[in-house]
Amino acid sequence: MTDPTTPENVDVLAIGGGPFNLGLAALTSTVDDAEVLVVDSADRFAWHSGLMFDDAKLQVSFLSDLVSLVDPTHPLSFLAYLADVDRLYPFLVREDFFPTRREYEAYLLWVIDRVPGLRFGTTVEQVHWDEAAEHFEVVMRGPDGPATVIARHVVVGIGTAPVVPEVLQLASVAPADSASVIHSADYLPNRERVRRAGSVTVVGSGQSGAEIVADLLEANLAGGPAVRWWTRTGWFAPLDFTKLSLEMTTPAYMEYFHALPEATRDEVRKGHWQFHKGVSADTLARIHDLLYRRELHGKLPAVQLRNGVTIEGIEPIADGGLRVRGRHHDTGKLLSHNTDLVIAATGYAERRPDFLAPISDRLRRDSCGRFVVETNHSVGASGTLANRLFVANAEHHAYGVSAPNLDIGAVRNAKILNSVLGRQEYRLPRNTAFTSFGVDDDLVVE
Repeated sequence: MTDPTTPENVDVLAIGGGPFNLGLAALTSTVDDAEVLVVDSADRFAWHSGLMFDDAKLQVSFLSDLVSLVDPTHPLSFLAYLADVDRLYPFLVREDFFPTRREYEAYLLWVIDRVPGLRFGTTVEQVHWDEAAEHFEVVMRGPDGPATVIARHVVVGIGTAPVVPEVLQLASVAPADSASVIHSADYLPNRERVRRAGSVTVVGSGQSGAEIVADLLEANLAGGPAVRWWTRTGWFAPLDFTKLSLEMTTPAYMEYFHALPEATRDEVRKGHWQFHKGVSADTLARIHDLLYRRELHGKLPAVQLRNGVTIEGIEPIADGGLRVRGRHHDTGKLLSHNTDLVIAATGYAERRPDFLAPISDRLRRDSCGRFVVETNHSVGASGTLANRLFVANAEHHAYGVSAPNLDIGAVRNAKILNSVLGRQEYRLPRNTAFTSFGVDDDLVVE
């Protein structure tokens, strides 16, 4: 392979500059004999900017920061951030363990200013493995042109991308060119235009869709657009954040889930939807309060909430709007309505790591073509490539509902770093759940 520049050497190259790889850099920042380089194709760091409502809160505790759950004394903890910006006492008096998203992003930017080896505006093009030298040769392109990085280990944490299902894509207009269908991830940049519309339909029953509906109901109270909220789920289901249920987001459950057979894991995952596709109780209460307040006003643009409906298609109509078609689950009846805009709160899908193509034939896959992920979060591989390539937030199939959660990031990164260093640099938590998930052999009755 021809190298256009003098290669840079690092212990770990982390591809993707989101919270998980940023957490890896944070944990490594206090380790003397390890160097991590984090690269991201974006020009600067931004975290869910399209949904950064001023009052939106995290759904996990401040302890689920980048480091605290494996090292609460770490200098890059959320509490260290609060102390540095002189906001410890206000946070204490606030008496709320759940920071706002805006404050969490401010914490992440604070960390970015304090860790070395972060490089934005840099796109990874190819990842090669040199069997003889036992290292990766990674071809990338940054602001200064092409470059090659030599890395002993690679961590892929490229996150997810917004998905608009085909059924919500206009037949006559490519979805990327359509200003009438907006993914929820792009809501705030389009907020003023959406609020000026005559009618808006939100499709999707998760937290993002609910927050957008609440925002539109606020506008509706002031004479803003008519609002429809259509969901496929049979009810507006709350996120299951009850105490013992949350034990299914602990390392104890992750280890149990990982040890199950592949087919069993896939079947069990079907029942996990309410952990990540429901709506927080606070948001549901806010929506109900807004609906109730509408009753005290005069004539306002119409609002409709309808669950148990599967969207079957949309198409442009003569007045420049859209017709939305759906089928009601319980009755089988076809429904339709006209609207000016559709907000697709339809979630995200894992980004494809196409840059791994040069080593793809060395990586193990399960019966569905997904990476086999080992207990240390490495991708199963042949030869010296084993235990060299790791993934973060790309192992839902292997570790279950916790994989995308912030509260597992520090533990996963500690496992990765311990594996890279070949020692226990960070002690992993042992007692994480009261529930016994597995079955002890001495309790099995033949």
